[in-house]
This record gives sequence, C-alpha cells and structure tokens, in this order.
Amino acid sequence: MAAAPVWSVDPRTGNPREQVAVEATAEEVDRAVRAAHAVRASLADRTVRAAFLRTAADLLAEAGEHVIEAADAETALGPARLTGELARTAAQLRAFAEVVDEGAFLDIHIDHEDATRTPPWPDLRRYKIPLGVVAVYAASNFPLAFSVPGGDTASALAAGCPVVVKAHPDHPATSELCASVLRRAAAQVGLPEDVLTLVHGFEAGVELVRHPLVSAAGFTGSVRGGRALFDAAAARPAPIPFHGELGSLNPVVVTEAAAAERGEQIGAGLAGSMTMGTGQFCTKPGFVLAPAGPTGDRLLKALTEAVSDTEAGVLLDHRMRDAFLAGVRERAELPDVDAPVTPGAGGEHTVAAGFLTVPARLLTTEGPHDALLEECFGPVTVVARYTSEDEITEVLSRLPGNLTATLQIATEEADGSAAALLAALTPLAGRVLVNGWPTGVAVAPAQHHGGPYPATTSTSTSVGATAIERWLRPVSYQTTPDALLPPELREDNPQGLPRRVDGRRS
Repeated sequence: MAAAPVWSVDPRTGNPREQVAVEATAEEVDRAVRAAHAVRASLADRTVRAAFLRTAADLLAEAGEHVIEAADAETALGPARLTGELARTAAQLRAFAEVVDEGAFLDIHIDHEDATRTPPWPDLRRYKIPLGVVAVYAASNFPLAFSVPGGDTASALAAGCPVVVKAHPDHPATSELCASVLRRAAAQVGLPEDVLTLVHGFEAGVELVRHPLVSAAGFTGSVRGGRALFDAAAARPAPIPFHGELGSLNPVVVTEAAAAERGEQIGAGLAGSMTMGTGQFCTKPGFVLAPAGPTGDRLLKALTEAVSDTEAGVLLDHRMRDAFLAGVRERAELPDVDAPVTPGAGGEHTVAAGFLTVPARLLTTEGPHDALLEECFGPVTVVARYTSEDEITEVLSRLPGNLTATLQIATEEADGSAAALLAALTPLAGRVLVNGWPTGVAVAPAQHHGGPYPATTSTSTSVGATAIERWLRPVSYQTTPDALLPPELREDNPQGLPRRVDGRRS
C-alpha cells in the first residue's frame, strides 16, 4: 500500500498547494528514532550544544523571508504576526544557549564525607543528565515558536537530547524548511544532522510515543489528541514522561469596583485579547466573570463595540473552522444564553468574532450550561454575569485547570482587599495576572507556561529557562574516585560551574 501523501493546504481557500512529503511508516519512524538515539553522545559537549543553538538561531533569521512566506501560506497568520514569532523563536534558541553556557540547569550538589553525622554521610555528588531521545509534537497555532524549531525542541537540545519532531499537518512545508535549517546548523558546528529528524502523519505520531528508544515527549494541541498520546506513553512497558499542553479556558474575574473604575477600558482590552490571532492563542481569555448591573453593562457595551469592529479572519484550517461554528452554535442555543455579538461564519472561508453572555448562577451547579466551561478554539468568549462574590467563588470552584487566570481590580483594591479572589484563582492556573491580559507569554526565566490538568499533563513549564528540566534526570555518585567522576562533579570544578557544596553555593 502506497504511503499517504502530505499536502500543504492554503487555509484561505481550502485548496491544496503542493505535496510536501509522505506519511512515515512504522519502519521509517523506527529508523528516525534509531538514528537520533545513535548520535546522542555527540551532544555531550555543552560548548558545542550552545554553538549549535546560536547557529540555528542565526540561520533561521537568515532564512526568515522564506520561512515567513511558507508559514503565512499555510496558516494565514500574516507576515506581521509571523515576523514577531520568528524573532521570538530565534530568541528562545539563543536563550537556551545561555542556559547551557551558565550550567546551573545541571543542579550540581556535592556533599563531602562526614562521619560526625548520624547516620554518617558518605561522599555524594549529584547532577542531572539528559533522558535520551525526545519526541516533539508540533502545534498548529504557532508554526515556529511551538513547532519544529520551537521551545520544546530548543530546550530538549539544550539538555543534550536528540529530537524527533512529528510535524503538524497544518504546516508541513514550513516544518520541512525549519528542519532543514536546524540540520544545517548542526552540520556547521560539527554535529550529526540526525540530532534532529522530522516525520509526518498521524500514525507516525502514535508509533513515535510507543517507540522503546524514545525517552520523553512534548506535545501542544487538543485535549483529545494529547490525552490519547499521554495514555499511550503511560501504557508502555517502560512509561515515559509526557509533557502535554492540552487546552485552557483562561478565566478572567472583573471585580465590581474595577468595572466601575474602568469598565470601558477592560471591555476594549478583553476584545483585543480574545480576538488576537483570530482567537487561536492557547492563552485566549475564554471565560469572564463580570458584574451584573450598570457597571457590567458599560463593560459589555465597550466589548460589543470593539468586537463588532473586528474583521472576520481565517482559522488555521477548515476542520477547526467547522469545529468553531459547531461549538458556538451549540453554546448559543442553550437557554438564557444571549449573543450581543453573534460569533459564526464570516464568509465561505472565514469566521466572525463574537461573545456570549449567561447568568453566572446557571454555572454554579452541574447542568446543561457546562459546555460554557469548556474551551472553544477561535474568536469567542463567554461572559458570565454575577450578582454576588459567592457566585464568583462557586463558579471558580467548578473550573478545570488552566494555563492562566486573570483578576481585574480597581486601584483601591490593590491594598489587599482583593486577596481572597486572588487566592481563589491561584489553584486554577500556572500563571496568575492582575490587571493584564494573558495573550502574550514572555520568554523569561521566571515564566511558567503550564497548569493543572487539562491545561498540562505535568507540573513543568514549556516556556522559559526551566523548560529544560523536563528532559533531565538526576543521578548521584557515591564514594567515587575523582578520576572516574564526570568533569562536572570533580573536586577542582574544571568547568567553573555553579555548585552547592556542603550546603553552600560555590
């Protein structure tokens, strides 16, 4: 049976552009994984790894015009958005090069022998080593920053792990182009090109997570697809870590005082955030608790005006468009749900932004309105109108885990009077914002992009310096002669790495 073709498709028309590749067979996935596994020792030198990441960033920037053109043709995200994403992607690669150079990610601890302790301590030396081959599942909505050259790949390579990427079907040509850039970067610094390989196809993704030489996986996508792969990773004879980002509602709470102080500003800000990228950001605010009454009405008036002025946009593919239209239709038909701006079809290939409103009391207990507490991918949000703070906390208690949670407060509430609401939001998300909007994830050391299930399947972050920790495991050496120790753990610290020795930083 001939392998299925992989087509690049124009989401603006739904028409195929070109055949890019064919879906990988089980044998081809096996060859890709074995090739990656065979070259893992080549990534042992941290200096070479850092040079590889910087070279990849440079070559990606040099190829920027072609990369952006390919990505726009396959995603309709637009040159401006993709130019920013390319810059972010290159910055991520360079940031992880700095992490590798600095060496703190190795988390080195040395405890010298101490016979005076009870029980006595032997000489112990601990650091972290790479897990092995990492499978990366590319995201649809970020064809660069969360795909072939994105954060999962960059952090895994920084950890010293070869990567096999399963390309997303929405941008296969972009994936091939970016993979060729990274493989060329590897060759330029003297690494085997197979430190990064690329496969296509749904079945290839399943085979990849099941392969016995794959040691961990990173995924960004839907709850359904991510959960299936997560279960497959756990069901292996030797289960592996599966770091999946699956879905998020990203709730927002607007206090009565905040709505009274700046309701118009909050309404306009919400519109900009929930329609950004045609509502296809994983951090889109998809659920808002706003006060009933005149103050909330002013907020909704501003939201209505801003959303009404938003042009129809193209989603990443027609399958997502169909799911969006079905999802908003199902929600809009629920009793007591209104649509001040009706979300739906904007044209044959586009969607129009909108939002729905519902009394918050209908969400305080299980019922038919629970669909409003589930993510709907695209330019739509749900505004639940509350009449008391008790309704806020009751609804929050029913929400699933999220990447973000936002609290909009008034100036007078910054003195601590909003602390109870902030405390109620904190268990729900990995990043909690006050008086901001969640669309926009800074690539910073203190960033955390993750959250309770189903936002993610682990407690780790996929953005920021600590994302590297996902692909490492600790190992301790006990009473080991210095000459046999890895250089990082030797007494004289020949590499000058940050370490904690006998409990003290050195």
